[in-house]
Amino acid sequence: MISVPILPGIAASTEEMVGLRRQIHANPELGYEEFDTSDLVAERLARWGYEVHRGLGGTGVVGTLEVGSGGKRLGLRADMDALPMTETTGLPYASRHPGRMHACGHDGHTATLLAAAQLLAVTRGFNGTLNLIFQPAEEGLAGAKRMVEDGLFERFPCDAVYAYHNEPGFAAGQFGFLPGVIYSSSDTVVITVVGKGGHGAMPHTTVDPIMVSAHLILALQTLVSREVDPNDMAVVTVGAMNAGKAPNVIPTSAELRLSVRARRPEVRAFLRERITAMAHAQAAVHGATAMVDYQWKVPPCINDEAATDFARRLALESMGEKALIPDMAPLQASDDFAFMLNAVPGSYFIVGNGDGKPGSGPGCMVHNTGYDFNDEILPSTASYWVTLVNAYLR
Repeated sequence: MISVPILPGIAASTEEMVGLRRQIHANPELGYEEFDTSDLVAERLARWGYEVHRGLGGTGVVGTLEVGSGGKRLGLRADMDALPMTETTGLPYASRHPGRMHACGHDGHTATLLAAAQLLAVTRGFNGTLNLIFQPAEEGLAGAKRMVEDGLFERFPCDAVYAYHNEPGFAAGQFGFLPGVIYSSSDTVVITVVGKGGHGAMPHTTVDPIMVSAHLILALQTLVSREVDPNDMAVVTVGAMNAGKAPNVIPTSAELRLSVRARRPEVRAFLRERITAMAHAQAAVHGATAMVDYQWKVPPCINDEAATDFARRLALESMGEKALIPDMAPLQASDDFAFMLNAVPGSYFIVGNGDGKPGSGPGCMVHNTGYDFNDEILPSTASYWVTLVNAYLR
């Protein structure tokens, strides 16, 4: 754990913050179903004097606090949804709902922002408008996009917007800032190969969609290795193939499910064009057809240079160089905060959740049934949120 300064007001509320985080962890809710979590967030914000607005993005909550006469406006975002997974941690506060789990740390993101909100409401040490955005449905359901489309920034204008994500694999409490692309795009592709089914003993009378799919899977792996500039990042992963049930029956169709990622918009568009063309061409060669459902989902998270430089310098001044991740590089994960960054300048940063070394906190990767958010990073991250608000809305 990196030792960084903790604001006295945050230190005093640490026990409450941890309890709140564990309460949310034990009661996870999936995207657009965050009813109890939204109620909890709204009740706390109202108790502390925020003007509370509900309904954006379905279950989203926005808390607004105006202090003084300053004209600057700042947005901070936390996500609230869980994943459809069954927890295996065995913790006393583990999920009480099989099939639902906070396996990405959104419980910690929400608790951190609430802790900062409480202290900011008490101290009121800034001059301007603070918009706290609690977003639903980040996990593949584009809750950020829906909030933006519902008029988030028209109703609650922001000059800048910030968010963070915990990141296992980095020392607990270290902060990572990067101008430009920090998280990749993430798109889903469903390819249905349609052939001609028949008896497994008479393949010559069929058009085998499994064989066609096998050729297509191998061909898809040449896209990154032979068609994308080595200086660019791209990922094409075939994560699922579903076809047939019996060993002696050639099915009529086969389905492939792909995860496709890139950092540059141009590469993202190129992959869509080539995957679609390759699916149709490979199918045609073997006498089959292909239907491509290309689900254009989350663009890259592209950080504004000035907003990122401001946040990094503030972290350096308030916590020291030891708290910064050296040589921060882009990551292959994705986050729909990208839609907010496309609408308003801002920055998305990471906070280390633990690197797995003794004494450094949990290092289990997110989206794993054994993952848990590291409570040790709550105070330092909440302190940074307060420091950022007071500095930006000075």
